[in-house]
Amino acid sequence: MSNPTSYPKRIKILIALFMAGLFISGLTCFPILLEVQAGMRFYFAQGTAEPEFVLQIFKGVTETHAQYPFLFYGTDWLGFAHILFAILFYGVFKDPIKNIWITQFGIIACYAIFPLALIMGPIRGIPFWWQVVDSSFGILGLMLLIPIYKMTLKLQNKTSI
Repeated sequence: MSNPTSYPKRIKILIALFMAGLFISGLTCFPILLEVQAGMRFYFAQGTAEPEFVLQIFKGVTETHAQYPFLFYGTDWLGFAHILFAILFYGVFKDPIKNIWITQFGIIACYAIFPLALIMGPIRGIPFWWQVVDSSFGILGLMLLIPIYKMTLKLQNKTSI
């Protein structure tokens, strides 16, 4: 990060990766039944998951889909929110200095993933290993947003001189 002239391009690359991750994550909220069916086949073929947890997920999703499909409307809104957040971060892509607050918001959201996963995970009966997987999204986000934030601050200091 030593060449400030490369910061705008690097910020655009990193924020584009972050936006793509949010967008793709949002899209995965819609075909939950298909994903769970594919996931079950994959995990059992690999033998890497706790079979009882995978079976419990499969049963819960398939039974809910058959009897109460309207409950998935909540995950539709979750996907929609991810897609909207991806669009929100276009502000950082366009003008990282003016929209530094969006980067700060993203960093706060990434940190907030940890207490959410570690508090609600046990309450919802989620195994610790899956809480760690969920928390990894916060780590990945921070790995992109913290360098963006630091470069933006340096650009901001450079332009205010």
